[in-house]
Amino acid sequence: MPAKSAAQQKAAGAALSAKRGKTSPSKLKGASRGMYKSMSERELDEFASTKRKGKPEHVSKSRTKKTSSRSTARKSPTRKSTARKTTARKTSSRRKSSH
Repeated sequence: MPAKSAAQQKAAGAALSAKRGKTSPSKLKGASRGMYKSMSERELDEFASTKRKGKPEHVSKSRTKKTSSRSTARKSPTRKSTARKTTARKTSSRRKSSH
């Protein structure tokens, strides 16, 4: 499976380098660390060998999630009541009388 973005391809290259022993796994951060732990060398090689030309630098998370084929309509999120509870202030309506 090819990488979907340039950032994913770069992260796979870093993870592959660590998998092959060329760099230390302790230097990996973020996505490359996750890829190092969860993917085989062959899978990383497939991702890292993807050409970057024409790929976006980053792909948003919403574009990478698979949507259900049964329902593609957007549902409005359920909202909890946003009304604020106000506390009643007790104010004295009496004025001090000066004698």
